[in-house]
Amino acid sequence: MKAYEQFHSRSLQDRDAFWRDEARLIDWHAPFDAVLDYSRPPFAKWFVGGRTNLCHNAVDRHVPARGEQPALIYISTETNQSKTYSYAALFDEVNAVAALLKAQGVARGDRVLIYMPMIAEAVFAMLACTRLGAIHSVVFGGFAAASLATRIDDARPRLLVTADAGMRAHKAIPYKPLVDEALRIARHPPEKVIVVDRGIDRGFARTAGRDLDYAELRNAHDGARVPCEWLESSEPSYILFTSGTTGQPKGVQRDTGGHAVALASSMRRIFCLEPGETMFTTSDIGWVVGHSYIVYGPLINGSPSVMYEGLPIQPDPGIWWKIVEENRVKTMFSSPTATRVLKKHDPAYIRKHDLGSLEYLFLAGEPLDEPTARWASDALGVAIVDNYWQTESGWPILAAQLGVEDTPRKLGSPSFPVYGYDVTLVDALTGRDVGTNEKGVIAIEPPLPPGCMTTVWGNDERFVSTYFSTIPGRQLYSTFDWATRDDDGYYFVLGRTDDVINVAGHRIGTREIEEAVQAHSGIAEVAVVGVRDEVKGQVPIAFAVAKDASRVADDAGRDAMAREVQQTVDRELGAIARPARVHFVTLLPKTRSGKLLRRSIQALAEARDPGDLTTIEDPAALEQIRKALAST
Repeated sequence: MKAYEQFHSRSLQDRDAFWRDEARLIDWHAPFDAVLDYSRPPFAKWFVGGRTNLCHNAVDRHVPARGEQPALIYISTETNQSKTYSYAALFDEVNAVAALLKAQGVARGDRVLIYMPMIAEAVFAMLACTRLGAIHSVVFGGFAAASLATRIDDARPRLLVTADAGMRAHKAIPYKPLVDEALRIARHPPEKVIVVDRGIDRGFARTAGRDLDYAELRNAHDGARVPCEWLESSEPSYILFTSGTTGQPKGVQRDTGGHAVALASSMRRIFCLEPGETMFTTSDIGWVVGHSYIVYGPLINGSPSVMYEGLPIQPDPGIWWKIVEENRVKTMFSSPTATRVLKKHDPAYIRKHDLGSLEYLFLAGEPLDEPTARWASDALGVAIVDNYWQTESGWPILAAQLGVEDTPRKLGSPSFPVYGYDVTLVDALTGRDVGTNEKGVIAIEPPLPPGCMTTVWGNDERFVSTYFSTIPGRQLYSTFDWATRDDDGYYFVLGRTDDVINVAGHRIGTREIEEAVQAHSGIAEVAVVGVRDEVKGQVPIAFAVAKDASRVADDAGRDAMAREVQQTVDRELGAIARPARVHFVTLLPKTRSGKLLRRSIQALAEARDPGDLTTIEDPAALEQIRKALAST
């Protein structure tokens, strides 16, 4: 592994020269004065003084040489529609949307909230924002009105872009009523809402003077040309909210220059794609993987990107492989959860498609178990590359870097630290570095490399206190994930150290779900824990205390109230956060100081030892948890 080790070492020991070389992968309107300004730890500024634009790098610069090459390949098995946009066509669409946003008063530094299904117009809106120097904040379309309102109030957007509806399993999911409700309860709603009318929810309401039709505005600006705003490298490109241990989501703020360089570099060094080679990422644009590797990474690299609206098993479990075959996909990026779903189906669905173009399947979002990795490797006959990262990092932290060296891979391991990341494993209580095969928290010695979050939107203090103040005696970035490192230097990620649940690769704070459960008027108290699940990795389980115990005195009453609680969570947060089960007890396990013993509850739910219980206030509470679990 000599080539990898030298490459990684240079990225830490000679940062300026290393990142100056990588920065040549993008266009700069004005050169940077310094590669790194780290005069205010832990805040890092990359490519200081340099001016660039994400939209220019993703679209404009490719038009002269590859204008007719596919850029965005949109496929929907929900509506049976597909359309391929060349770089020239994408340039036209993005300019028209930029013009319509500008006409509505959107300017440099303004926020635009995007609440959209997986449709091409969502990508046009994202790129149009970066063209104008506006800051987009994409909110996953599965979030409910209350969650959307929280993000509106934090970002304070000038404008919101949405659609009449999304589709899942051929069922309409109305978006506009959720937007209307979110704007009703938000303290700082935007003045204008632009609606893409897909013709799915034909009866959606329009608010005169506020709601504008996307198609009408876009056509009015057909042929427009809007010059790119050249931003200083550290100016924000987007905000993406992520869950934490508190009920208040954090707005991860990404810069412009460092973001562009990191993604351009990763496309070559990690994902092994040359310009013109196709990438198919199965995520949603509402998540960081969708931002980085459906939209910006491939387009910056000059690579066609497949954007898919639909399930991996409809119209049949071979749909992804059909897409790979028809679009000559070289690199695919998905999740362990989706792979476990496909694993349950007949491998004939794979064999009937020509996968000769496919060379790599990257999997991330949650720990990859060895049986799933082995099945994918055997079934597809391609390189399976586990990689580990977060919304906060924006690109992989741990991964095999096959564009640097084709290192051997171990099933279930995301291999090694990626260049630019000074990774260590530390003891969470003492702050010491742990040894080989010892469990520790994955931590990063700052400065964080280009492309990582630069702060929490509007809250520098929270950035420092959340990420750099939890390891005793050291200012290290904590990922809040446990891992071990074996004798060969391979990392194995074990799971979260905090109260965040990883459901099918999507992080949801237990506090957020608990607050949603308590929105039900009949719930006095609740504890939510994440429990292992064969397909999704983890699912939330709720243990609730009812205000009126008579309502849950028999099976029928418990079932009825459990459904009400699940419906309440659907309404408050969205179906993605719905507890898989709701158990009712009369008291919850707590310490004498009143702290919920979530770790002990989780251990019981997973049939493990609940650990040291010397501080528990009432041992009968754990016995109730045991009985509730035994009854299911």
